[in-house]
Amino acid sequence: MKTKLIAPSLLSADFGHLSRDIEMINRSQADWFHIDVMDGRFVPNISFGFPVMNTVRQHAKKFVDVHLMIVEPERYVEEFIQHGADLVSVHYEACIHLHRTVKLIQEKGAKAGVVLNPSTPVLLLEDIISEIDLVLLMSVNPGFGGQKFIENTYRKIAETKDLILSNNATALIEVDGGVNLENASRLFDAGADVLVAGNAVFSSEDPERTIELLKI
Repeated sequence: MKTKLIAPSLLSADFGHLSRDIEMINRSQADWFHIDVMDGRFVPNISFGFPVMNTVRQHAKKFVDVHLMIVEPERYVEEFIQHGADLVSVHYEACIHLHRTVKLIQEKGAKAGVVLNPSTPVLLLEDIISEIDLVLLMSVNPGFGGQKFIENTYRKIAETKDLILSNNATALIEVDGGVNLENASRLFDAGADVLVAGNAVFSSEDPERTIELLKI
């Protein structure tokens, strides 16, 4: 996979015109679809599940990146893969048996990511970094779109890159939360490979042009 990837978050799309927004992403220079799944327990919000995944599967022509903000994610990963997920990311904080869950995702045919909340240290991934395909660093507290970017994320990107290199690992680094035209270039320069952008894209007067600018 190439770096400097943009993954528009469908959490910020217009759900009354979801297929239209999916087609916009298909036309654009975006690389992935990012889908946030929330259960109202792990985070204080509820978002979409399998019905929306079916719509995405029918219309999306690009890589589908699913972020599970749920408790007991191991109970649902196989079904999300069956519904079209190419990558499934689970929270370190939600997985009692993280290695087992990662292997389950990969055995079912998808790539596996691990997500860290803003206050979770990168060092906790040391024993699994060589086994995973992606590290997703939350740059806001998960649960709601439109939050302010946490500046400490730049340091965490550097720490994650160091951990990957020191273990000869190949995991990509994804950043989710508060990404916009003002910080995208600096995030890529810091070592991020994938940026999730929600409000920056879908509140823009020209979403396709915004996606293009985020990649510069």
